[in-house]
Amino acid sequence: QVQVGESGGGLVQAGGSLRLSCKTSGRTFSTYGMGWFRQAPEKEREFVAAVGRSGGTRYADSVKGRFTISRDNAENTVYLQMNSLRPDDTALYYCAVDYAGLIRTAREEYESWGQGTQVTVSS
Repeated sequence: QVQVGESGGGLVQAGGSLRLSCKTSGRTFSTYGMGWFRQAPEKEREFVAAVGRSGGTRYADSVKGRFTISRDNAENTVYLQMNSLRPDDTALYYCAVDYAGLIRTAREEYESWGQGTQVTVSS
């Protein structure tokens, strides 16, 4: 399994933006499906966005129109551009790998996970 590392989290005011990055160690990154999840205190880990090996994407309803997932296969990196941030976006954000390369929304279908990066949005 590959190693996964997230970065880019921080503290931002409501209405602001952040870009998260997730880099993997795999040689075949272009074949992976990649997902972003988040977990707020005392809540379940929830799906945010995913991108398949084809480049297709899917988003949670709560972030549609505000967040954009993208990938750079040359850099083994997937990004999550987050705009118009709200206090309820505050969470630990995780990146995950699906070796089948599909666009998945269930956390159980992802096989490798990073340690997460904290995003805090103040009101």
